[in-house]
Amino acid sequence: MALLIRGGRVIDPAASVDTIQDVLIDDAKIARVGAGLQPPAGATILDATGKWVCPGFIDMHVHLREPGHEYKETVATGTRAAAAGGFTAVCCMANTQPVNDNRAVTDYIRAKAESDGIVRVYPIGAVTRGLEGKELAELAELAEAGCVAFSDDGKCVMNAELYRRAMEYTLPFGAPVISHAEDHTLAGRGCMNEGVVSTELGLAGIPAAAEDVMVARDIVLAELTGAHVHIAHLSTAGAVRLVRDAKARGVRVTAEVTPHHLLLTEEAVRSWDANLKMAPPLRTKRDVEALIEGLADGTIDCVATDHAPHALSEKEGEFDCAANGVVGLETAVALLLDRLVRPGLLTVATLVSRLSCDPARLLRLPGGSLGVGAPADLTLIDPDAEVTIDPARLASKSRNTPFAGWRATGAPFATMVAGRIVWRRIP
Repeated sequence: MALLIRGGRVIDPAASVDTIQDVLIDDAKIARVGAGLQPPAGATILDATGKWVCPGFIDMHVHLREPGHEYKETVATGTRAAAAGGFTAVCCMANTQPVNDNRAVTDYIRAKAESDGIVRVYPIGAVTRGLEGKELAELAELAEAGCVAFSDDGKCVMNAELYRRAMEYTLPFGAPVISHAEDHTLAGRGCMNEGVVSTELGLAGIPAAAEDVMVARDIVLAELTGAHVHIAHLSTAGAVRLVRDAKARGVRVTAEVTPHHLLLTEEAVRSWDANLKMAPPLRTKRDVEALIEGLADGTIDCVATDHAPHALSEKEGEFDCAANGVVGLETAVALLLDRLVRPGLLTVATLVSRLSCDPARLLRLPGGSLGVGAPADLTLIDPDAEVTIDPARLASKSRNTPFAGWRATGAPFATMVAGRIVWRRIP
């Protein structure tokens, strides 16, 4: 059945469109975009007056935890959280149990997504068997099974020769290698950023250099091999500078940044809230400023939540013993609209681009635009919605958010996948 979205502000960075228009959807695809469109007989009409109509947002870095850690999250709950946050597609990392290092696990994730998921799910395969960093996983088999990238996220592949071979091996597939850039020997047993705050709190620190040296290594390997390396969860000013310089030289390097690294600094750790423990750790104000600048000027290609759900018991106890990671699917869009777009640190078009057409381009995914014939995956935003982050109301199985109680203006209004509304905000 046809659907006409009428009178919304259509923001489509892929086509440089930002104007009041209608969007006609038919047969799960974009049929027409323009002003004053007439609906076909029997079409449903959705009044989008005062709303923003955007290409469906894509989160290229989430942890759905299934198989193996279903007590934290499942494909069903994770995709519902994604829809509630305005995301029409997610890419799930390989650190499941068993690890997604072979076709059987990839097939299982895709089958669960087909039966239980309400948004699109794209698996990311492991670089090494069991994420152990010792021998390559079956990369060709994983690519054939549908993996859109390769990553040992959560662990850094410290063996440079092995990582070089992984990059060379993936060249025919055209899929990026996603790097968790953290030198284990420098990071040691650190649990927050190394600096004045860690010293005052008496906590072991992780220096920014632990990230910078691995970003530099991976850029050198990408330049050597011609492969596409993508730096996950960029967090330091030094890493931003390295990526910017490498891009200027034509190296195939891209990068992402998380909302928590854009909105929080190491100062927040003074609260001793274990929901502020993550890898990489929260950095300094100077690092945050560099990340925002990099996101605005295109050095950083996209925003990804690194949605990492954990059970309450894993975030209790001493800060340095807590699990790393936070949930982010349901909070990212609202907080970025309120804290970056409203103050003018980032334009609306730039944020929409970093959440839609840019990740689609990096991973060669369908969607990311509202062009005729594109999949009818859309994110509708209410720029005037007033929301308060309440962990108890999250669709995710886990509640480990550092943003509890934060208020924001502007939030997702509806999420559409293949022309069907899979989530809508209830007033």
